[in-house]
Amino acid sequence: MFKRLLLIACMFAFIGESYATVSSKDVRAKIARRIWLNECGGKLYNLVAWNVGEEFPSLGIGHFIWFPRGVKPSFGQSFPDFIAFAESRGAKVPDYFKGHAPWRNRSAFMKQDIKGGLPEKMRIWLARHAELQADYIIARSRASLARIQQASKYPEEIKRKFYAIASTPHGMYALIDYVNFKGEGLKPVSQYKGYSWGLLKVLESMPSVSKGHGAVVAFSETAQKVLAKRIQLAPKSRGENRWKEGWMKRCETYKVPL
Repeated sequence: MFKRLLLIACMFAFIGESYATVSSKDVRAKIARRIWLNECGGKLYNLVAWNVGEEFPSLGIGHFIWFPRGVKPSFGQSFPDFIAFAESRGAKVPDYFKGHAPWRNRSAFMKQDIKGGLPEKMRIWLARHAELQADYIIARSRASLARIQQASKYPEEIKRKFYAIASTPHGMYALIDYVNFKGEGLKPVSQYKGYSWGLLKVLESMPSVSKGHGAVVAFSETAQKVLAKRIQLAPKSRGENRWKEGWMKRCETYKVPL
């Protein structure tokens, strides 16, 4: 609990920075909509999903991971942090979102995924709080800057590039979506043959440019190159080439003003 509260404190510290580009309700709503389209196809049903082969459900516009009791994959969950964030912002969170995910496995989830069932109730609440979820993703992206600076050999350059991209609304969308999409790139599990594909790798690889649309274009095109390299290095058994078209299109959306 202390760790979660500390994370939220860090988020609000970054919110205090000058990010006028995402301060308006209209901009946040547009960012929320784009992330919802990217992760859920913009569909209400996909706001609560349990994919085949996974040990946990994914919820919200950012498909936040939520572990059932006893499940401890190698990566972290994010849904409980969103719930803590929502409560800190004064949202009335239903009790069924507290604690562990209420289903022990996908089979148990599917049995309740009926009209009037718990998953449907969750989808309705999440749909009504899409902008709050966008605020959480934005705050999480801002909090990532300090971590990737610390991990980089060029922390000041990383900071300059980050703020150059974040100087426009669609640039801020690009940063928060990429962190939600491919992470920060700080963990060994997020590498193939020593090659990482997270936000840190993209920022280190992109050229230094002036703030504005040009910075967003450079970020988008560098992200595409980084992901293409990932696909090239991925084990053949994973068949990652099947995702290439979708990943490239997603990065192209970064160039489009909100």
